[in-house]
Amino acid sequence: MSYVRCGSPRSGEIMRSRFKLPELATAVVVVIALLVGGCSGEQPPEREPAQAQPVAVPLQSPAVAHGAPLKEPAQIVSHNGVLRVELVVERRKVEVGGRKLWALTYNGSYMPPTLRIRPGDKVDLSMKNSLNEFTNLHVHGLHVSPSGNSDNIFVHIHPGQTFHYAYQFPNTLRPGTYWYHSHAHSLSAPQVAGGMSGVLIVDGLQEYLPAKLRHITEHVIGLKDFQVQGDAVRTQNLHIGASTNRTVNGQLNPTIRIRPGETQLWRLANISANIYYKIRLQGQRFHVIAHDGTPVDRIWTADSLLLAAGARFDVLVQGGPTGGTQLQTLAYNTGPAGNTFPQATLATLVSEGPSAHPAALPTSAFAPVTDLSHSAIAARRTLVFSENKDGSKFYINGKQFDPNRVDVRSKLNTVEEWIVRNDSNEEHSFHVHVNKFQLMSINGRPHHGHGLQDTASVPAKGKIVVRTHFKNYTGKTVLHCHILNHEDAGMMAVLEIVK
Repeated sequence: MSYVRCGSPRSGEIMRSRFKLPELATAVVVVIALLVGGCSGEQPPEREPAQAQPVAVPLQSPAVAHGAPLKEPAQIVSHNGVLRVELVVERRKVEVGGRKLWALTYNGSYMPPTLRIRPGDKVDLSMKNSLNEFTNLHVHGLHVSPSGNSDNIFVHIHPGQTFHYAYQFPNTLRPGTYWYHSHAHSLSAPQVAGGMSGVLIVDGLQEYLPAKLRHITEHVIGLKDFQVQGDAVRTQNLHIGASTNRTVNGQLNPTIRIRPGETQLWRLANISANIYYKIRLQGQRFHVIAHDGTPVDRIWTADSLLLAAGARFDVLVQGGPTGGTQLQTLAYNTGPAGNTFPQATLATLVSEGPSAHPAALPTSAFAPVTDLSHSAIAARRTLVFSENKDGSKFYINGKQFDPNRVDVRSKLNTVEEWIVRNDSNEEHSFHVHVNKFQLMSINGRPHHGHGLQDTASVPAKGKIVVRTHFKNYTGKTVLHCHILNHEDAGMMAVLEIVK
């Protein structure tokens, strides 16, 4: 929503002043750093509320040489059908993007453990809140009960309290990449921006691959961004359009190694609070095998992938000739009232070592999918996303979020069709809990997504049509914009699934 003006009067003074040669060299470096750090020269729009706006200076430019090897997050893996986890939430000074900064952490890390389960598993999770504000936990995209001690986002875990979550996942849970994060309303954006997000993997995706590809190297590509305030990751006065530091697993431009011809599985996950990523691997194509934790019916390829806030893709990548190439996020504009995200380098892929014969990737049917295109429709609804003129309040059907009001009441074991209409001049990232949906059309054009998903970008002044099947679970949950600044400012509605 918000913009900040890059640079400062001081940078202008540098360009105008007279310098001795050493000073001039220093000044040129400073100016170049400011320019490549994401300054676009745009003026803030008139709709921006009048207030002091922070400038988040990147720690380094996206054009720097590739850095340290990619670090995989620690893993906590289920055994004998049970995953036992203790998560401690606390503010700590940790390494973020190569610097020591105060951040909001799970188990003392900016990039917390990856949780790995299998369909049918039970998760026993104990969360201790050591912050000075309340929090809670949401397991994003997972088909699970929204009630009691399960994926209940209405829970408040107050400072000093420990809460015990108990999740029982069905045997039909689809394998793929999910994530977990704070869903504390009014605090979700600052807590996730501060570091409170991690990856959750449901194993089993490789079983759909040919035997030769079932044990390939796998990488978590957790996309998190952070702004800096002093010696801390910024959590207050977050401006989506501010210059930011885009990281992979908390690292700036790490090096990913691959052999020429080798096939790897990458789990691309946008686990940031607010921003979009349009991902490209220079000179190569992504082979998509799952989207939002759902294996596709047929592997499809793309030069770039748009990851709206909250979205994930599981992709196969094959090593090219010896040398390096960049994993980039391309420039992307979310609309006249939205934000322009500049191009940046996320990581460097280095192809080296003994060549491997490139594996033949499947091109026929991949995994079974649910198709709701011929289902009987029990109800049709329209959900309207809108906002006020200065972008400080957000609405669904003209109302701001109220946890004590039910906005949509749907019946278990039925299929509904929803029109999600965007009356604003910026894209919104539509997300619904518990049950995934089939994206039927975008702005009236039929869409064939090769499977269900839990997140979809709604075009500015546009609409999408989705169908969802309410299965297995009843209770109160939510649907909302996953740009968390928007969610915290009201763009969320209560969905109750009833018998």
